[in-house]
Amino acid sequence: MCDTLCALPAATARGAALFAKNSDRERNEAQVLELSPARSASPGAHLACTYITIPEAARTHACLLSRPFWMWGAEMGANDQGVVIGNEALHATVPAPRRRALTGMDLVRLGLERGATAAEAVDVMIELLETHGQGGDCGHLGRFYYHNGFIVADATEAFVLETCGRWWTVERVRGARALSNAYSIGADAHRISPSLAAHARAEGWTDPEGRFDPAARLIDPVRDAVSFGRGRCARGQSLLDRNAPNLTPAHLRAILRDHGEAPDWSPANTQGRTICMHAAHGPRRSQSVASLVSEIRPGGTVHWVTASSAPCLSIFKPVVLDAAAPPLGPKPTDRFDPETRWWRHEARHRRQLRGDIPAAVTRISAERDRLEAGFQTRVDAALVNGGLDAAIAACWAEADALEARWAADPDLGRPPEPGADRLRRSWGRLSAVAGLRMR
Repeated sequence: MCDTLCALPAATARGAALFAKNSDRERNEAQVLELSPARSASPGAHLACTYITIPEAARTHACLLSRPFWMWGAEMGANDQGVVIGNEALHATVPAPRRRALTGMDLVRLGLERGATAAEAVDVMIELLETHGQGGDCGHLGRFYYHNGFIVADATEAFVLETCGRWWTVERVRGARALSNAYSIGADAHRISPSLAAHARAEGWTDPEGRFDPAARLIDPVRDAVSFGRGRCARGQSLLDRNAPNLTPAHLRAILRDHGEAPDWSPANTQGRTICMHAAHGPRRSQSVASLVSEIRPGGTVHWVTASSAPCLSIFKPVVLDAAAPPLGPKPTDRFDPETRWWRHEARHRRQLRGDIPAAVTRISAERDRLEAGFQTRVDAALVNGGLDAAIAACWAEADALEARWAADPDLGRPPEPGADRLRRSWGRLSAVAGLRMR
């Protein structure tokens, strides 16, 4: 389960488009943050995606990708043209295809590699969807099949693309928009696939003017009750609207860290799902494993990444595609490896889950937010005055030093939360599978 957000320049304080996403996946499903260089291919070349092979493009764009370690495709990312894309699992009354085809994550990466604008990326994704279809198991330890929705944005415009098999609908974003794990494009769709429109007419879904509500017709209310997709989408939209037209990267980071308004929130007590997701026992087996906030403007696009789970306990660090790469380190897998950035943070996250997470968040939040505000000021100045490589390197070094200090703080993660035994046992089992011994 995931949440994606965007805001066009008219809704932001700095006149830049904004994009944000939490990628929620299974607990041991480490996410790789990587820079993928541009490619050139000769005629007839082919590309191996997660499950199938398709014709390669003559040229591709360089990309920043955040992807599940075992997939070719990406949950979210950006290219060197200023296009950003994130996907959402969608659940329809029509069963999701099980036959292996392109995954939603493949479509994210293909749109980034082949689209120079948001509109072009949408067209690329639609063409590939109609040609190759979508499908296959997208789960890690558990099987998971779903359709996909996407937000696709650039510096000037953004679109929501929602799919069901090879059907699709497109909405042009106006202002700010949230998307979660629920169909959301209604009768005001900007474009609808001809095959879906024909199906709607045949089923009698259309009104006398030929209009119909795709979301109302397609959504599976039973699955939505489990994922709380419409509820999280409404929560994200309300937080965007609360701060528009003065939205900043800090506002979007705060939304990705949102646990709702329940005064007694904790991972053990949460009944539904929140934007910042912490897994627990029972059906809530996913967590926010990586987060991205992008500020997109010509000549000054900056991406803010956690490269770790639990954005509430993480620090967003800057990446600029035409600057030197930050120290991303070795790529993680689903086995604990303290040499990898993702698992170092995850070990701290899991220790704190054994205790009082709300207290830990309260303890670090002011220091965390001050550091990120300082990063923003430093990177803004470097974009104007030069020294960007050094500024980015310094931000990552300072973030690593602060996280190391938090990891060594004996007061973080204690005392244990009353009534959290099932939560700790649930996490203990998954940590053992990953080879992480919890103290």
